[in-house]
Order: sequence, then structure tokens, then C-alpha cells
Amino acid sequence: MPDSLCKAIVALLLALSAALAGAKEALPEAADPALEARMTRITAELRCLVCQNQTIADSNAGLAVDLRRETRAMLRQGKSDAEIIAYMTARYGDFVLYRPPLKSTTALLWFGPAAMLLLGGAVLIFVLRRRTRLAADAFEPDEDEEAGEGRGEPARADSDAAAART
Repeated sequence: MPDSLCKAIVALLLALSAALAGAKEALPEAADPALEARMTRITAELRCLVCQNQTIADSNAGLAVDLRRETRAMLRQGKSDAEIIAYMTARYGDFVLYRPPLKSTTALLWFGPAAMLLLGGAVLIFVLRRRTRLAADAFEPDEDEEAGEGRGEPARADSDAAAART
């Protein structure tokens, strides 16, 4: 590699590292740290409707940015935390809450996972009990055992086993 090319690459890397060294953490949009802390606390309780697995406080989706801006505006207007959360749930439904209230429309959210686990366990127990009652000849033998026939021979490939049967 020519010496001038090496110097150019080193100079480019130094310039990039200097640019990255000047990067700083983004400043909060609110001038008031108490207002920013309240906004973060409220938006940490609300689900991002785009991402669905992140809070509005953590998401960088456009809707989440708009909802954080709207929350700041409501806080500046003097609205309470409960009023802001009530506004968001009225607008987007209980799905926007990470901890939705227990009521008839959200019962599946609360009890669905436990019901699925219990149902899966019951099916597993039913199948296992049914299989233990069956005789050994009710099951088909494995092809590997059939090919080796228990003589310690290595199992043949499927094509060899099919050719041997015909």
C-alpha cells in the first residue's frame, strides 16, 4: 500500500474520531427539569402505539415524539398526571396503558396468559396419560432401528433402506 494512502486513511480516521468526540447527549426540550421529570414519569406509563413493546418515553417513533410534545404542552397548561393519562386513554383506549385497569374489556389481557398456560398443561397431561395406556406395538418403530435391526450396524441412508425393501 502506498505511503500516501496510509497517511490519508489515518488522517480520515483522526478527523472522524474528533467529530465523534464533540458529540453530546441531547438536552431535554423543557427548560424546567421538574416538568421534564414529570413528563418522563407519565410517558413511562404509556405504551407506544407504533412500537407496542416500548414506552412513549423510550420510543423514537414519530407518534411517540408527538405524544411527548403533547404531554409537555398539557403539563405547561397545569394539567395533573391523572388528567393527562385520562386524556390519552380516552383518545387511544386502555391499550395505551402498560398497566390497564381490570375490567371486562381487559380481562383477557390480565388472565389470558395464565389461561393459555393452564390449557397447554392440561393438554400435555392428557396426551401423556393417553400414551402411557397404549401398548408398545401401537407405536411405529423408528427407521433407524429398522435399518440396523439391532445388530449394531450403522443406519443406512433413506435411499439405501428404500432400495433394500423393494
